[in-house]
Amino acid sequence: MKLLAWFVAFACAVVALSMGAFFGATRTAAASSFVSGPCPSPPQAIAELKTARCGQLIVPENRRHPGGKTISLSVAIISSSSPKKKADPIIWLAGGPGDDAVTEISMALAGKLNANRDVIFMSQRGTYTAKPKLTCDAVDRWAAETLNMPYDSPATGRAYSVATLKCRRNLLAKTTDLGAYNTLESADDLEALRLALRIAKWNVYGISYGTDLALTYMRQHPQGIRSVGIDGVFPPSLAGGAGTWKTAGEGINAVFEACRQQLRCRQRYGDIGATFRRLVLQYERSPKTVNVRVPGHSGTVNVKISGGMLVQWAVSPGTHIAAKLPSSFDALAHGDPAPIASTWAAPKLDPAGIGVLSNGLFNSISCGEWVPYETEQSVIEAGRRAFPTFPDSILKNAPNLPFMRENCRDWNVPTVSPLVRAVTRSSIPTLVISAQYDAQTAPSFGPYVARTLTNATVVTIPNVAHVAFGSPSTAANACAYEIVRSFFDRLRRADTSCVKRVPPTKFVINPR
Repeated sequence: MKLLAWFVAFACAVVALSMGAFFGATRTAAASSFVSGPCPSPPQAIAELKTARCGQLIVPENRRHPGGKTISLSVAIISSSSPKKKADPIIWLAGGPGDDAVTEISMALAGKLNANRDVIFMSQRGTYTAKPKLTCDAVDRWAAETLNMPYDSPATGRAYSVATLKCRRNLLAKTTDLGAYNTLESADDLEALRLALRIAKWNVYGISYGTDLALTYMRQHPQGIRSVGIDGVFPPSLAGGAGTWKTAGEGINAVFEACRQQLRCRQRYGDIGATFRRLVLQYERSPKTVNVRVPGHSGTVNVKISGGMLVQWAVSPGTHIAAKLPSSFDALAHGDPAPIASTWAAPKLDPAGIGVLSNGLFNSISCGEWVPYETEQSVIEAGRRAFPTFPDSILKNAPNLPFMRENCRDWNVPTVSPLVRAVTRSSIPTLVISAQYDAQTAPSFGPYVARTLTNATVVTIPNVAHVAFGSPSTAANACAYEIVRSFFDRLRRADTSCVKRVPPTKFVINPR
């Protein structure tokens, strides 16, 4: 479609929506409108935005109060690279929660997702290019400011509380309804966009938390969906601390098992899992400050190594650099903390990470949808199932969710309807991708959600960590790309044979 014709179509859609007559004008559609305009400005320049078609979707902040405040969500449409494009585009759902889909354009296009379809990116409510933008520098800086404090100590938790309360105060100047930033509302936003764009059917691709949103959207608005791909599966019914402990156990132990399966790795490191568990206990009893150089940072940095820190490091970045995970713990066991301490500190000291994640969306989802539906004891018990020898001081702080129960008392948002935790039952063709080393969304979560998806194609990409589509492994990336494109073209006949060609991990072998 020519650019002028595209703008005319949208102008018509806006008028129809304002008249409450478009496609029968559901509540979601009637309360929403699309306005074409300049492309958004993400934190890092994205070349493809220069030729994208862009605009803003205007939606109610809280659909229970349709006459109240409205918010705007940035939309960017990347055209198909083929002149013979398919009529059904793909909408990309970002992870987090709190990541902006617009910032993930390069990831999607690296996999040629737009080979024969337009790809649509819309900022979830509260994210970087949306208005209001619910980012919080204070929370982002907390990680760097507490580098020399034990990861799970009460003092570290109090510092997190101070940052959270400051964040909340600042965001209340932008919105008085933090509870409206949730998955149910975001799913309605997606449907509002589909109707505004006059799309009869589209395809959905979600990564990480975006899979939670995709599964929720499938439940709430199945009528406009041709197919769904989910990569790094986070089931709504299992979201929370107990789920992240199960995930950590599966992902970390998968790397250790892969090392055991390789003769050189096994001979050099022995039972590296046992070494990891011993180090966790040792440093939880006696945390130690080490001084290391950090790439991209001048001078040296003091980093406190504690047991909880080692667990979180193993989850991320550890499994993402799986080839170095055994060698890094072996180095620590032999007196060299630098491989772990420097890669732990680097992202926390990177100024590019300040003010990008929507902490407001993250907190409102985790505090409204996850924490209320589990107890502290259930989280500890899940941690103990994954790592039976670890003390409660570690287990009460689930991976990626430190101090969440205390944090949610500070955040103080209402509990979201139990509908947000429902199991998705659907016959929509669905591609379910897991990754063998995933310590952020368990490999077993893929088959779990597929039990109630009657048209599911389930695949696990070997030797790679969270989100196969964005893996640092060239071979794993190529396989994920091939499977996803094949699925959207052929659905149930997708070609998944490339998983057999992904090479094994080449573990780093330290000299003796």
